[in-house]
Amino acid sequence: MKPTELPGSNRRTVVSWAFYDWANSAFATTVLAGFFPLFFKQYWSAGQSATISTFHLGVANSVSSLVILLLAPLLGAIADRGGIRKRMLALFMILGVLTTAGLFLVGKGMWFEAAFLFALAGIGFGGSIIFYDSLLVDIAPPRDYDRVSALGYGMGYLGGGVLFSINVAMALKPQWFGLADSTMAVRLSFLTVAIWWLLFSLPLFRNVHEHTSAQRVDVIRAVREGFVQLARTFVEIRAHRVVFLFLIAYWLYIDGVDTIIKMAVDYGMALGFDPNSLIVALLIVQFVGFPAAIGFGWLAGMIGAKRGILIGITIYMAVTIWAYFLENERQFYLMAITIGLVQGGVQSLSRSYYARLIPAGKSGEFFGFYNMLGKFAAILGPVLVGWTAILSGSSRLSILAILILFASGAFLLWRVPDVQSGHTR
Repeated sequence: MKPTELPGSNRRTVVSWAFYDWANSAFATTVLAGFFPLFFKQYWSAGQSATISTFHLGVANSVSSLVILLLAPLLGAIADRGGIRKRMLALFMILGVLTTAGLFLVGKGMWFEAAFLFALAGIGFGGSIIFYDSLLVDIAPPRDYDRVSALGYGMGYLGGGVLFSINVAMALKPQWFGLADSTMAVRLSFLTVAIWWLLFSLPLFRNVHEHTSAQRVDVIRAVREGFVQLARTFVEIRAHRVVFLFLIAYWLYIDGVDTIIKMAVDYGMALGFDPNSLIVALLIVQFVGFPAAIGFGWLAGMIGAKRGILIGITIYMAVTIWAYFLENERQFYLMAITIGLVQGGVQSLSRSYYARLIPAGKSGEFFGFYNMLGKFAAILGPVLVGWTAILSGSSRLSILAILILFASGAFLLWRVPDVQSGHTR
């Protein structure tokens, strides 16, 4: 059987669903990881000290993450009760698209307006993913979860990388695109992300149909019953020992993954590497991540999703140790390639493995908790790294603290039963 074959799944539906990864990843690359942090300091916070602008950016990030963290389980419960996951996805997607486009209009020195729109865009991005993830159980049978989830992440890496490479070219060579300068190029990049996000979301809304229960209720009643269901879900997750154990393991190792994602550029700058080289490294991760994520879906079909995740965590541990000895930009590029080979695999197989563990008919609320833990991710890791740096006085030694997250996450994951198909009741 070919790796791309998805028996039991409707190819058109699957590809349409995966295109939302292609769509929203433009925001993750160009806005979150790429241009916004730099442009916020250099353009929107012009005249402010680096410390103040960093504080403002941190608040904007924290607010958006906190809102999604608090709302995620409730939103999932509401969507399940009302059978309105696609409508909720559309609502958050439109919020993200409009506020991202709005960044194009924000002038120099208008840091508050930029931070406000950025926070709203982050809420739209994070909220839409809750409902996007939960649709996985509607578009494919359990035996196809690994490869379908991997296809989504793979397309996300490719789509985000394609637009980001165009946006980088616009910023570096604005005259090639008939633009006055790099400032206009970056502002225009935010607008291209919004258009890209909206345009490539359309296949999902046209071709993906969610499964609704016979007890579907109106939105108002869904909200009321969602609050009741939220309290029950807390208790139910604790009762499902396998689900609870996996979520704790996931929180630990994905915290390590996200910490490396968010700290890699800062770590490279601390070592004195050229910022342009770090942007190139980010692009490398995107394009390597596309085939690698799909390859991990194929690998899981042979050895199981859990073993695939454990292989990825093991490689991450090796990369963390390698980072301690990093000496030049060539090694940084090689490390970026290595991370690209496993990053999408760990993310996609975690999603598909979790989809097998959760009770049928409750994907929205259970994926709400899953995404809530994703928002908790990269909180513990930076604290460990920061305190280690303070106590040891070494940036290199501090990066090794992330090993604690990977090792403990892998240990707990090893104790989770290796589920291959069906749902755990």
